[in-house]
Amino acid sequence: MEDFSEFVGLSRPTVSKFFNDPNSVRAKTRGLIEAALKESGFRPNMFAVNLNRRRSNIIGIIIPNSTDPFYMALTRRVELIANAAGFLAFVLSSDGNAEIEARAIETLKSMNVAGAIIAPLGVQSQHETLKALGESIALVYVDSPLDETSPFVGTNNRQSFQLIVDYLVRSGEPPCYLGMPPVNTNAATRETAYVEAMRQLKMEPVLLETTHDGNWDFERFGYEETTRFLNAGGFPTKTILCANDRVAFGAISAAYQHGLKIGQSAGSDIRIAGHDDHPLSRYACPPITTVAQNYNEIGRLAMDLLFRKLDELEGAEATAESERILLNAEIMLRESA
Repeated sequence: MEDFSEFVGLSRPTVSKFFNDPNSVRAKTRGLIEAALKESGFRPNMFAVNLNRRRSNIIGIIIPNSTDPFYMALTRRVELIANAAGFLAFVLSSDGNAEIEARAIETLKSMNVAGAIIAPLGVQSQHETLKALGESIALVYVDSPLDETSPFVGTNNRQSFQLIVDYLVRSGEPPCYLGMPPVNTNAATRETAYVEAMRQLKMEPVLLETTHDGNWDFERFGYEETTRFLNAGGFPTKTILCANDRVAFGAISAAYQHGLKIGQSAGSDIRIAGHDDHPLSRYACPPITTVAQNYNEIGRLAMDLLFRKLDELEGAEATAESERILLNAEIMLRESA
C-alpha cells in the first residue's frame, strides 16, 4: 500500500480511504487512483486487510456437504445477502467429517471472520471447539442446532411432521417411520415429532428398527434399509414416512427394484413420503410427497440474526428478539404418496 501511495502521489490514508469506499474521496482523486490501478495492476491483499481490521468483512459458512442441492441453495441465498451488505462469504465444507469440520473452524478463526453461518455435523461435531468459536465471533446455526441454547434458524419439525402424518393417515394406511442415520440432532428431533404426531391422532407409532450407521450417505442408507425390510417380508404398513427426502430416494429405488408400484393411485403397492422438499424430490420417479423447508427464508433470517449479533458485538443495544427461529413447513403432494 505504501509503494502504491508513492506511485500514485497521494498519502496512504487517502488511498486507504478509497479502497474502503471509492465514493468517499473526491472524483478527481478517484480518477487518479483508478488510472494508477490500471497502470500498475496493484490490488490490496484482501485477507491481510481483514486481519488488520477490528472487524473484518468476511462471513464464514460451513456446510456438511457442498454437493447437496439443499445446502447449495441455502449457501447461495446467504452469499447474495452477504454481498449486498458489503461482506464476502467464504464457504467451507466439512464433508461429513468431524476432523475436517474442526479444521474449517480453525481456518475461519485464522481469517478473522466477522461471523459465521454453520450447518453442524451435530453428533460428530467437536462441541467445545464450536462453543469456543461462538464466544469469539457472531455465530448462527442452520439446518440443525448444536444444542438447545445455540442461536438457530431452521424448520419446525413438530409442525412439519404433524402436517405430513395427518395427511398420510387421512389418505391411506398410517405410516411407519424410516429414520435417518444419527448424524445430527434432526435424527432424534424428527423421530420424536413423528411419535407425537401419531399419538395426537390416537395412532400407535411404528418405528422401524434400523442399523446404526453414522454415515451421511442417506440415499445408500434408505436403499439398504428398505432392501433389508423387503427381503425379510416387507414393512408393517403400506405407507413409509422417511426422515428426509434423501432417505426416500433410496427407499424408492429399492422398492422399484423389488417390482413394487409406488404411489397413491389404485393398484399401487406402497406409498413413500419424505421431508425437506429436496430440490430434486419433484424429479424423482415417482415425484416425492414431502414437506418443504423454506431455504430462502432460512437463509434470510439466519443472516438477519447474524447481523443483529454483529451489531451487539459493536456495542449496539441488544434486542429482545429470539435467537431461536423455527419456520413452519408446507406440504407438497406428489405421486409417491
